[in-house]
Amino acid sequence: MESVANLHAMERMVLLLLVMVAAFAVMAHRLKVPYPIVLVLAGLVLSFVPHMPKIPLDPNLVFVIFLPPLLYSAAWSVSWRDFRRNLLIISLLAVGLVGFTVWGVAEFSDRFITALDWKAGFLLGAVLATTDAIAATSVAKSLGLPRRIVDILEGESLLNDATGLLALEFGLRLLERGDLPTVGAGLARLAYLIVGGLGIGLLMGVLVGWFERFVDNGPVELVLSLIVPYAAYLAAEEAKASGVLAVVACGLYLSRESARFFSPGVRIQIWSAWEAMTFVLNGIVFLLIGLQMPNVLAGIHGDYHITTLLEYGAIFSVTLIALRMIWVAPAVRLTNFARRLKGDHERISKRETFVIGWTGMRGVIALAAAVSVPEMINGVEFGARNLIIFLTFCVILVTLVLQGLTLPTVIRALGLAGSNQGMEPEEREARRLALREALTYLEEERREKGETYAHAYDDLIDRYEHRLAEITEDGSEQGASKAQVYQELLRAGRGALEAERRTIIRLRDEGAISDDVLRRMERVLDLEETKHLVH
Repeated sequence: MESVANLHAMERMVLLLLVMVAAFAVMAHRLKVPYPIVLVLAGLVLSFVPHMPKIPLDPNLVFVIFLPPLLYSAAWSVSWRDFRRNLLIISLLAVGLVGFTVWGVAEFSDRFITALDWKAGFLLGAVLATTDAIAATSVAKSLGLPRRIVDILEGESLLNDATGLLALEFGLRLLERGDLPTVGAGLARLAYLIVGGLGIGLLMGVLVGWFERFVDNGPVELVLSLIVPYAAYLAAEEAKASGVLAVVACGLYLSRESARFFSPGVRIQIWSAWEAMTFVLNGIVFLLIGLQMPNVLAGIHGDYHITTLLEYGAIFSVTLIALRMIWVAPAVRLTNFARRLKGDHERISKRETFVIGWTGMRGVIALAAAVSVPEMINGVEFGARNLIIFLTFCVILVTLVLQGLTLPTVIRALGLAGSNQGMEPEEREARRLALREALTYLEEERREKGETYAHAYDDLIDRYEHRLAEITEDGSEQGASKAQVYQELLRAGRGALEAERRTIIRLRDEGAISDDVLRRMERVLDLEETKHLVH
């Protein structure tokens, strides 16, 4: 009976989390505020509600359950070409900045925080070294920030988890053994993490890609896509390599290859399912961060005066922001210099440099890393653990809420906010070339088929010419006329689809057709309407 009661309690807890995620996400949409910020604040407020269940954050739950699919989903949305182009600045942030943050926090702690020595400060720096770019990129995309800035932030967030967790490993060793690995040993460990993680991830990606060519079943491929990130992560962790890099490498490879082995129907199903799952997992994660306040206060209660704690939290938050800003400026200059040597004329401007520096938000990985710090080290209670957890929580709140809420203002003030409406030049040119190729194919087919099918081909060619005229926008009277005709064609098409929809609903209500028939026809209409909206 006790196990049944525990199961029911877990069911109620999960249901409560899902309801809160949905409700506060709607609120965030109406307020036009990134949902991670609203969920953290909502969780923080709800944590003080009487009789609110206490939900502790289990590090294993974060690292094993939440991290692999979220990393995998993020890797799928990254452009390999842009990732490779920005690899230098991403590496300087994901590796160099992590090391600089660990050293800076250790030095600051040793000099200014009485309760922390250099070793405890090193561990705190390792805990706080990883950033969470979910909120930053969600704001950046909605404001039309230059795509390369979004690419840099996403790339950094994919890679710095691995280096941050390695720094955490070194920090625990420092407390347990009293020393750090030698430079050679540290570099060897880092090299093994990188090479081993990337190798295992790529091998997993190649095997899955080969298997995918023999499967064309949406539900089966969806289940397979859920298995892959966990398999890559666990395989790498078992080999003592980086599970994070294994998932990222696997996701990048399969994302690039999916254009060849996914059929259109499967691709629609996979993207829709993963979009929903990623939203739910992210929502639960940010809500859990806010709900941790009672657990954090319970651990620190009585050891420090509240004024001292608030001072420490504010000081450390400013320190983390300052360390990032100090590192980003020379990193960008080095990147611009390297690009100039290669003949690449694209530069990261000073305004963009400031935005990159301002988006160093911490998230659930940092909190999970803090909670994972053992209570006992070498048989002795680690007294600084509760302070480390509290400071991590404060930094997450300050960076996520303060920087997240001010980022839109910063972007607008710097003149970097654009519009996410319409096509980018690159997309416009790609569509133009694709349509011209399609027209060439149709004209050749019309000549081969002869007069019997000429009318059908003329109608199809006319549609493609109107689409091409809309994209080309050559300014000529004929081009403008064709673009207007195509817009009217789309409007009329949407109206016709709506008429079809009303008819099949009426037939279903009258009992002339079954719900099963309605659903099959709805799917066809939905796909058609989606096609019209895309054009």
